[in-house]
Amino acid sequence: MMLRIRSRDGLERLQIDDPHTTIGQFKAIIETQLKIPIHNQTLSTDQNLLLAKTPDDLLRFTDMADPTTPISALNLSHGSIVFLHYYGERTVAGAPTFSPAGSFGRKMTMDDLIAKQTRITRQESPHCDAASFDRYSANAFQSYVNETLAFASKRGGFLYGRVLEDGTVQVDFIYEPPQQGMEDDLILLRDPQEEKVVDTIAAGLGMSRVGFIFSQTILQDKKDYNFSNKEVIQAAELHAESGLKEWVTVVVKLMVNEDGDADVHFEAFQMSDMCVKLFKEGWFEREFGENDDPKLSKMKKEVVVGGKDVKEVDNDFFLVVVKIVDHEGPLSSTFPIENRNTFVTMKALKSHLDRTKSLPFVKRISDFHLLLFLAKFLDLSSDIPALTECVHLQTPVPEGYQLLIESIANTS
Repeated sequence: MMLRIRSRDGLERLQIDDPHTTIGQFKAIIETQLKIPIHNQTLSTDQNLLLAKTPDDLLRFTDMADPTTPISALNLSHGSIVFLHYYGERTVAGAPTFSPAGSFGRKMTMDDLIAKQTRITRQESPHCDAASFDRYSANAFQSYVNETLAFASKRGGFLYGRVLEDGTVQVDFIYEPPQQGMEDDLILLRDPQEEKVVDTIAAGLGMSRVGFIFSQTILQDKKDYNFSNKEVIQAAELHAESGLKEWVTVVVKLMVNEDGDADVHFEAFQMSDMCVKLFKEGWFEREFGENDDPKLSKMKKEVVVGGKDVKEVDNDFFLVVVKIVDHEGPLSSTFPIENRNTFVTMKALKSHLDRTKSLPFVKRISDFHLLLFLAKFLDLSSDIPALTECVHLQTPVPEGYQLLIESIANTS
């Protein structure tokens, strides 16, 4: 059985030949192969282990604390990920070969000197405490990529919500822009006019854009990475564009469990400060060949990683794990979602209003996707702010607007 070990150094693989191997024996294998002393290791199946900052934080992760527990008792299967926290430094096996700076016969330019001072290290802590998803919005997104797209092509969307005082990024709806999804690439065909409408609706709801979500395909899952090099660049670009330090990037993927069934997983990250800085300064190569490893980001100039000069960086160096939780937000997500394969019509509006007629009218229109559809027929500077204020405060919708919306629906 092959297990994947994720630590601050990235993803590494270990082969476990004996199904009766205990956690203590597993730690000994880690010490032998990864050169990390047993007493420095903390293991867990919980990815939040990588967010631990103090010894007291580590004590919370007890699922792999008993050295006599067999690995088989942890529901781990071939390809499962075990998270590793350790103290100290080590040399990662397979790191790129060191190329000494200032080789004989080569002149150093000022750019070379700057590059030699650009050191890429792991950012241990994110700028947000957690990412909390409205469970209905999250389910609407994952249901589409799972049941309709069957994880055969990628899908993306912008996250809208607010940053709470405790540092949590609260996501209350997902806007899916026009796009073209492929097996290993996602092209956003962004519409500035539509995004202006989305931002106006969000502002009226007391929200703003706080992140980006995308799905990975089944093909990508076989390539054993968190983000591909293309995904790192896209995520860094959107993070840089936002100017929001708490900006989160969420990946949705299909993972096969030990019973052979597929589970949908949400994983939240922030792009590191260094990643965003390097993107802004144009360090990333944006062209890739067939033989390029998608787990590595190509740099235009050498950078220093682990004391070595390299032009390819493990993508995991640019990712900062963010804890992910859920909540029940103020909006529903039952109205058909924009820019999908099925065109949204007036009939959908009438069906929605008929289905929710037992609710107060403000509840019937408390759906971002419905408000975006109505914005095609209402004034963006007066009508939409008036409606979003009602939804935001959950106050009664003026009768004139109720009659107007129902008459729009009845034109189907």
